[in-house]
Amino acid sequence: MNIHRRHFIRSTGISLALPWLDIFADDTKRNAAATHPPCRMICICAPLGLHPDNFFPTQSGKDYVLSPYLDILRDFRDEFTVISGLAHAGMGSSFAHQASASFLTGAPGAGRPGFRNAISLDQFAADHIGTQTRFPSLALSGEGSGGLSWTRTGALIPADNSPSKVFARLFLEGRADDVQDQLRRLEDGRSILDDVRDQAKSLRTNLGSEDRGKLDEYLTSVRELEQRMVNDESWAKKPKPKVNVEPPKDIPNAADLIGRTKLLFDLTHLALQTDSTRLITIMLAGSTFAPPIEGVSLGHHDLSHHGKDPGKLAQLRIVEKETMKTVRDLLTKLKQSQEADSNLLDRTTVFLGSNLGDGSSHSTKNLPVLLAGGGFQHGQHLPFDANNPPPLCNVYVNMLQRLSIETDKFGTSTGTLTGLEMKRV
Repeated sequence: MNIHRRHFIRSTGISLALPWLDIFADDTKRNAAATHPPCRMICICAPLGLHPDNFFPTQSGKDYVLSPYLDILRDFRDEFTVISGLAHAGMGSSFAHQASASFLTGAPGAGRPGFRNAISLDQFAADHIGTQTRFPSLALSGEGSGGLSWTRTGALIPADNSPSKVFARLFLEGRADDVQDQLRRLEDGRSILDDVRDQAKSLRTNLGSEDRGKLDEYLTSVRELEQRMVNDESWAKKPKPKVNVEPPKDIPNAADLIGRTKLLFDLTHLALQTDSTRLITIMLAGSTFAPPIEGVSLGHHDLSHHGKDPGKLAQLRIVEKETMKTVRDLLTKLKQSQEADSNLLDRTTVFLGSNLGDGSSHSTKNLPVLLAGGGFQHGQHLPFDANNPPPLCNVYVNMLQRLSIETDKFGTSTGTLTGLEMKRV
C-alpha cells in the first residue's frame, strides 16, 4: 500500500499532517523507479574460455583492427568494448575450472579447501532492484544446474537448464486453484517465519556477543525472505505477460551447445522485452562430446585443451565462431526491440567473459572481456597489463552504477575501471 505524507489524519474538523516516516522514503523510491527508464544486465560465462589469439585485437584504442571473433560483431563495433589484461585476484591455474564459481563474485581461492564464496554480481543487484519485476533475477545454464549466481552467504543458486520450464514460469498462467495454492503456501511460509523470528529474538538476551552477531545475521536473512515472499504474493495476483511465440522445446542432445545457447538467448530476450526480470546470468555449455557442427569431430572440452595442436585449434575456431554468432544474434534482437525513445541494447549491459584466459594452459590471467550496450561509451579496446592488472571486479562496479546502484565497491574491486565511461547525454 502506498502512503504519502500529504495524507492527513482528520477528526472533528482538525487536520494534522503526518510526520516524516521511513515509509515515505520507500514510496519516493518506488515512484522514482516507475518513472526512471529501466536498466538491465546480462552476464554470460564461456566456462572453457575463448582462444585469446582469435579474441583479442592486437591494437588498442578506437582504431583497432577487429579480431576474427570480434569481426562477427562488426555491425556493433561502436556498441561494445573489448578489454584485455584483467583477472580476479587470488586465482591460479591449479583450480582454473573451479574458478567459474568466482566468476561473478571475485572471491579468491575457488576450489581450495575451506573456500567460501560471496554474493554474486547479479544477486547484489537483485537486493537493490529485484522487487521491480516479477522475477528478481534468472539463473540459466546450457547444461547442468551449476551456474553463476550465489547468495549473500555463499550458497549456489541452482541454474535452470530447461528453456521450456522457464518459459512456462515466465509466460504461462496456472489454473485458478494453482494460484490459490501458491498464495496459501506463501501465507503458511510467512506464518512459520513469524514463529521462527519470535523464538530467535527471545534467545538474544542470553547470548554472547559472537552468537548475537550470528543471530542478527540469521534474522536479517529471515527479514529478507519475508520481503521476497510479500513481493511474490503481489506478483502472484497479477497476470503474466503474453508473448506471440511458440514455447521452446528442450534440446536433449547435451553436445548441441549452439542450439542450447540459442534457446537461452531467445528466452533472455523475451524475459527482458516483457520486463519479467532485469538481471540474467547464463553459464554456457562446455560438452565433452562433439557438437553437431560441420567440420567438428572432437568435443568442445578436448578442443579447448588443444596443446597448440593445429587441427584442434582449427576446430576450436569453428566452435567459438559459432558461439560468437549467437552473441551477435542476441545483440541484434536487443537492438531491434524499441523501448520508448531507446532500445533494449542501450538499456541492457551485456557482459561476456570467462573464468579462463587460456583453456589449454589453464591460465586465469588475461580473461576475455566484452561489454556491450548499457549506455557506455564503446567502440574501443581497453588493454591492461596482464602481469599487474586491475581486478575484474572494477568492471562490476561500473556495471552496478549503470543500474543506478550507489556503490563504489564490489568483491575485490579497487574502484571503477579506468577508461570505461558512460555516454554523455
